[in-house]
Amino acid sequence: MTGDRLTKAAVADRALRLADEEGLDAVTVRRLAKELGVTPMALYWHFKNKEELLLGMVDHVLTDVRADRNTEDPWQKRLRRVVETVVGVMREHPSLPTLLHAVDKTQTESFNRATNDTLALLSDAGFTVEEGYWVAMHLLNGCIGAVSGQPACPPGTPAGHETEWRRQKRVQLEGMPADRFPMMIRLAESYRDEPDLEHYYSFAVDLLVAGVEAMAKR
Repeated sequence: MTGDRLTKAAVADRALRLADEEGLDAVTVRRLAKELGVTPMALYWHFKNKEELLLGMVDHVLTDVRADRNTEDPWQKRLRRVVETVVGVMREHPSLPTLLHAVDKTQTESFNRATNDTLALLSDAGFTVEEGYWVAMHLLNGCIGAVSGQPACPPGTPAGHETEWRRQKRVQLEGMPADRFPMMIRLAESYRDEPDLEHYYSFAVDLLVAGVEAMAKR
């Protein structure tokens, strides 16, 4: 990539891919410049230091998280779309949960816009602004928990090792004392086959949205 085509979005996107593949510690200005085929100085036009770069990554990755108010859909349906979008972004970028904890995300335009949109949506559900913020943070952390706890191989598992990882997990659970952990032993059966992640994520989103609906009715 030449300097002529080096945009802020392109830098942030490559930094995200690097973080997804090797972890957030791998993201340095020097390493990123090498990945993009430019000098470190070229990146300083967009990001003066690593903190600005990390903030730029957050701003870039959350661009599509919006709560559309220009629709007649009920708030429950609009909220579900927001949660699905956040989960989808986190599935695509496994480094995002760590990234969100590494910086003050409220310094980014995309996060503040997404939060503002969600607060407006939740006000339609009858929550106060303060309550809406509590709900929004609960949903964000719920999305992080759903993605980090998905019933599949941990990130970084070498390709082709998924079956062996599930076998070892199953053996571990089956080896628990039956008199103390009978339900954990039953859970072992779920590791015999590849998990249905789409069903898992649909269930997780249902669970999060249902909790908000229940509180709204109160």
